[in-house]
Amino acid sequence: MFTTTQRSLRILMLAPEPFFEPRGTPFSEYHRIQALGELGHHVDLVTYPIGRDVPLRNLRIFRAVRPPWVTTVRIGPSVTKIVLDGLMLFTIARRLATTKYDAIHSHEEMGLIGVWLARALRIPHLYDMHSSLPQQLSNFKYSRSSALRRLFTWAEDQMVHGSDVVITICQELQETVTKMGASDRALLIENVMGGDVEDPPSMSPAEVRETWDIPTTAPLALYTGTFEAYQGLELLIDAAARLVPSHPHARFLVVGGEPAQVEAARHRADVVGASRIITFTGQQPAREIPAFVEACDLLVSPRIRGTNTPLKIYSYLRSGKPIVATNLLTHTQVLSPAVSRLVEPDAEALAAAVADLIDRPEERARLSRAAAELAAEKYSRQAYLHRTAEAYSRLMSAAPELARS
Repeated sequence: MFTTTQRSLRILMLAPEPFFEPRGTPFSEYHRIQALGELGHHVDLVTYPIGRDVPLRNLRIFRAVRPPWVTTVRIGPSVTKIVLDGLMLFTIARRLATTKYDAIHSHEEMGLIGVWLARALRIPHLYDMHSSLPQQLSNFKYSRSSALRRLFTWAEDQMVHGSDVVITICQELQETVTKMGASDRALLIENVMGGDVEDPPSMSPAEVRETWDIPTTAPLALYTGTFEAYQGLELLIDAAARLVPSHPHARFLVVGGEPAQVEAARHRADVVGASRIITFTGQQPAREIPAFVEACDLLVSPRIRGTNTPLKIYSYLRSGKPIVATNLLTHTQVLSPAVSRLVEPDAEALAAAVADLIDRPEERARLSRAAAELAAEKYSRQAYLHRTAEAYSRLMSAAPELARS
């Protein structure tokens, strides 16, 4: 058990996401809260009215009111998020009216509210920076408005420069904060716990293959994650189609996606001739993902845009399975040719890499060993806890100065 001499803190955490849902930022929030609980701190989480409660140590969840027409929240900027962010303000006000907090810990765009509240209350503020807000506009193709980009840039500047500590989750974000002139308050804490959750899977690897009608002898490539455009699902489907003539016994298992997205992906697979070897499961409980990983022979991450490291890459490294990923910054901040097969974001290159690893079990074993060694050396759970403790040590060192101001 990790221990710390820092006193127990009461933290108000602001998370403008559906918590908990098995996707990027909620996973990151889950592990941040889990670490804070293990360090002895108490977290009051104000979040959206969507998602399931999770039994984490020292956590209380307070949800905003849900408008009757809102049942889901898509990833990225949206009008729905603006409405839910506004409703969160009422829940935040109720928490502050009844409870005294030692610090405020904000995620994503709620960092702007967190900075202003912390300043008014004279308590320290930590901004958990999961992405660059201006970059979200291009990653999600939300808007090309220069005025909106300027607004997002201004908000990000306020959050970074107004916070006492900024946690960045990948090297690219660390460099972004450094270029903004705030390197003294930035601390890189990579999401090394990835998509892991505490609950053990209820399915075995054999049951995964049986459920999805995948022969025990079939080489199996696995994708897990969302179906957002930047994830490169079309690239993956096209690569699968190219393997049909040469490796008809191979299979691709694709886990994730909203129902409409899955239907669109199945249609594309039919059109390009990949449906014989590719299976779409739809979304699966986070606890079951380790069984899917164990059932496969290799893991693929075909992302085509963005700079943040996918959370799943860290758990992939620990999995004992070889990784095929696109040779882009989103992956190369963590992966290298020594521990993975990196390919250009091209269907032919991706198909060739998968085929080569299917045909060369000794190379799969070599990459798996190298990846596990890297995970143990740089991306351990203990290192994550130490860095989280360091972030809060830095944060609370600002408290006496705030009290005097």
